[in-house]
Amino acid sequence: MSHETPASDRPLTTALAEAAAMAGHAPSVHNTQPWRWRVLPDALELHAVPDRRLTATDPDGRLLSISCGTALHHARLALAAEGWMAMVERLPDPDDAQLLARLTGFSRTGADPDAMHMVQCMQVRHTDRRPVSDEPVPTAALGQISSTVAAEGCRLQILDSDQVMELAAAAGHAATVEAEDPQLREELDYWTSRAGTGTGLPPEVLPEQPPQTTVPGRDFGRPGSLPVGPGHDRAAVYGLLYGDEDERDSWLRAGEALSAAWLTATRQGVSVVPLSGVVEVERTRQTLRRLLAGLGHPYIVLRLGIADPAHAGPPHTPRLPVEQVVDTSAVRGGQG
Repeated sequence: MSHETPASDRPLTTALAEAAAMAGHAPSVHNTQPWRWRVLPDALELHAVPDRRLTATDPDGRLLSISCGTALHHARLALAAEGWMAMVERLPDPDDAQLLARLTGFSRTGADPDAMHMVQCMQVRHTDRRPVSDEPVPTAALGQISSTVAAEGCRLQILDSDQVMELAAAAGHAATVEAEDPQLREELDYWTSRAGTGTGLPPEVLPEQPPQTTVPGRDFGRPGSLPVGPGHDRAAVYGLLYGDEDERDSWLRAGEALSAAWLTATRQGVSVVPLSGVVEVERTRQTLRRLLAGLGHPYIVLRLGIADPAHAGPPHTPRLPVEQVVDTSAVRGGQG
């Protein structure tokens, strides 16, 4: 007979701490994990960590905000899976630039089975930078991914073949610009040599050689140890995640939409690789705006495909210990 406390009987603060810990599975640019959670008696706060911002690559904090948005969406889902509905206040304090969101106004609902599935997907989701297989992405899966993006207030434009060629040229140009910038190279070198720290990109998740693909992936400046296999990404689909505004709260929402898209894709057996380089360079970001006919602001590009089933994919990237990213001192009498 189990003596575990049913989820419905556990205190709210326990659910908040567990949701914040689960949000640690969220993807972030270069696996920087630039967030810190604060558990309060009746609220959960999401703070940005400036020390883990990419100062050269991401001077405006766009990618930091998107990364923190993925963690926010993960936490929201984890709470829903436990039967908690929350109100989300984004950028609630104009005097505190690092406070990105506050979850408050909690009410009990039934545990959401769909959210429970998504929590399982959080734990298996990872970034597989190998070329995808030649199996096409099902149209129904693309529809579901696009719907979840729309539910988070953003949109996903699936690029046609001509637009993919424009994207490829823009990605190649962005790669050249970034390769010639010593500050960017130094920053990339830092985040790809972080073995044992719980952050960054270890060699086993980076390709051992550049894949022969239409749209170039990021050049990490060093070979990894991930075999790329024979694929050419011929069956890859490219989507452009975008929205109406280009402000901090819209970047945060873009991260929530990215999380929703990625978890839905994971559930559908679709591999996702975010391509941010083309958004990091001002000129190529404008190229993406033209692909949207100037009707939106691009947040990130996604490569979608079916992973090669014959070869094991890369491992999960490392994660920081929970105690480094979740502060429970306010609910544990200072014992955080």
